[in-house]
Amino acid sequence: MPVPWFLLSLALGRSPVVLSLERLLGSQDTARCSPGLSCHLWDGDLLCLPGSIVSAPGPVLVPTHLQTELVLRCHQETDCDLCVRVAVHLAVHGHWEEAKDEEQFGRAPDSELEEARNDSLQAQVVLSFNSYTTARCVLLEVEVPAALVQPGQSVGSVVFDCFEAALGAEVQIWSYTQPTYQKELNFTQQLPALPWLNVSADGDDVHLVLDVSKEQHFGLSLYWNQVENPTKPWWHRNLTGPQTITLNHTDLVPCLCIQVWPLEPDSVRTSICPFRKDPRAHRNLWRAARLQLLPPRGWRLDAPCSLPAKATLCWQALGGGPCQPLVPPLSQENVTVNKALKFPLLKGHPNLCVQVSNWEKLQLQECLWSDSLGPLKDDMLLVETRGPHDNRSLCALEPSGCTPLLSRASTRAARLGEHLLQDLQSGQCLQLSDDDLGALWACPMNKYTHQRWALVWLACLLFAAVLFLLLLLKKDHVKAAARGRAALLLYSADDEGFERLVGALASALCQLPLRVAVDLWSRRELSAQGPLAWFHAQRRQTLQEGGVVVLLFSPGAVALCHDWLQDRASAAGAHSPHDAFAASLNCVLPDFLQGRAPGRYVAAYFDSLLRPDAVPALFRAVPVLALPSQLPDFLRALQGPGIPRPGRLADRAEQVSRALQPVLDSCLRPPGTPETGRKKGPEAGDRT
Repeated sequence: MPVPWFLLSLALGRSPVVLSLERLLGSQDTARCSPGLSCHLWDGDLLCLPGSIVSAPGPVLVPTHLQTELVLRCHQETDCDLCVRVAVHLAVHGHWEEAKDEEQFGRAPDSELEEARNDSLQAQVVLSFNSYTTARCVLLEVEVPAALVQPGQSVGSVVFDCFEAALGAEVQIWSYTQPTYQKELNFTQQLPALPWLNVSADGDDVHLVLDVSKEQHFGLSLYWNQVENPTKPWWHRNLTGPQTITLNHTDLVPCLCIQVWPLEPDSVRTSICPFRKDPRAHRNLWRAARLQLLPPRGWRLDAPCSLPAKATLCWQALGGGPCQPLVPPLSQENVTVNKALKFPLLKGHPNLCVQVSNWEKLQLQECLWSDSLGPLKDDMLLVETRGPHDNRSLCALEPSGCTPLLSRASTRAARLGEHLLQDLQSGQCLQLSDDDLGALWACPMNKYTHQRWALVWLACLLFAAVLFLLLLLKKDHVKAAARGRAALLLYSADDEGFERLVGALASALCQLPLRVAVDLWSRRELSAQGPLAWFHAQRRQTLQEGGVVVLLFSPGAVALCHDWLQDRASAAGAHSPHDAFAASLNCVLPDFLQGRAPGRYVAAYFDSLLRPDAVPALFRAVPVLALPSQLPDFLRALQGPGIPRPGRLADRAEQVSRALQPVLDSCLRPPGTPETGRKKGPEAGDRT
């Protein structure tokens, strides 16, 4: 990196020593040794692979100390780089093992051993240099004459010129021999930084503080250092003296660099990039990145800096879920930003998308040409894989993975596997890519979706029809419940008082609600149709509607039943033409005799007017209830299924009892006794 003189003076201090830094001309590395030694630098760098430590066979050279010095490597008069000179101090390690044996046993030295002792000592010394911008490894050959070989004694040093480094960098240096006779030496050094530049944060602002002298005129530029593209300037000023430049933290990106140069003709510029490892800068870089899709089959990733990212093609299904990577993928190498790239596709498809990730998580995703190709389609992607000997296999890409078409899996593709194969063979599928490894096909699923929805709609219509029918039935049931159950009252008109009692009972039952039919309220129809025809019509309608026929027994009704059982003709003809009870016995008694009465008839009597055992035994096939003492049971039998709660039923029974009691009391009063609080006349129920 070229370093102008005024920046070096700022970085390394204002001492006169700075001006006396040794300047090395040219770019060639060199090596030199201390007097008495000879050394040679191998051409080119080598791969640093320290081996395991081995035992020394005799005296060997080993590095004992590392020393560094800053120098300048200048390519031209004003074009210099900061460089690190390394001096490796060497010493003799080990001794001849046979020497002790000779002294102990007094033997004469071996001629070969003596010859080895008189030979020079050679060693291969490795120097490894590492910083955040540079990693190098060089090999030095050193030879020491025999006269200088003294075990445990230093023999001199070898100097290497030099390793280039950047201002402010931390460098690490290792040294060892090949083979390795002891643990390698290591040395770490922090090179001088730029004390005149300080980066500080204040809330959302970042301050660049330049502390230079008032007389210094310099240019300052902020730019994006893009590796794949030319440098892109962002901010530039000509300044004098100390300055403070404020940036918003959202402006920081890893490649944002600062360039400084003196305002002199042909001056050399120096750059530093202080935000390379700033987490905020890396977050901002991804926020600023934009993925653009270029028709017909191109794409580009726009970003201020190069991104350590990879891009893949994926398939986005219509039903949602994660976008599934495709094979073959895009190049797995680092994405080249701000450069148009091509997709390995034959045709475009709206379900094809591009994903950009940083090996940790997904950062960007765009689906291809969504504006021109329309929304996502309900297509199935078939992946064809080609192997050796023209072997081919097909699978369908689904959320659970790639499902073989002819399989027993319980997935959509497996169920439609044969149909999809037929569609592929008949040319109904669109080929998206084709290469030596395989191909991609998009097969429409609309017709299968329509068939499925047709069945769904048919099932829905059937369900709606059944539901409508149930609603109609429920509506009829609700209407019937709202109208109340039908009840036909049959009684014998013993006298005027009993008729008033029956009328009061019918009126009270209508309030429950029950739909009550009684001949008292149908005298006109009874006269027009006749008792038998009227009863037949009422009985048929009541039973068809699920109602009940109530036989209300009185002394007269009991007598009519006995007469009918003894002589039906004389019993029917001797009674009043308006008496429906007498006419009904022709139909009622056969129902009882043939066992059809249960569930359709209910018998009742007033316990103050008739004894319980007076009701003929034939009619005990149905409930025989006393009124008003058994009114709750009587009402329960009349209302049938869906009866109200017990508390409410008791209230209704109490209501009917209150309506019956005054009329029942009048029927039990001896003849000629006036009624208290009542008028005599038609409104009291008198009949002529």
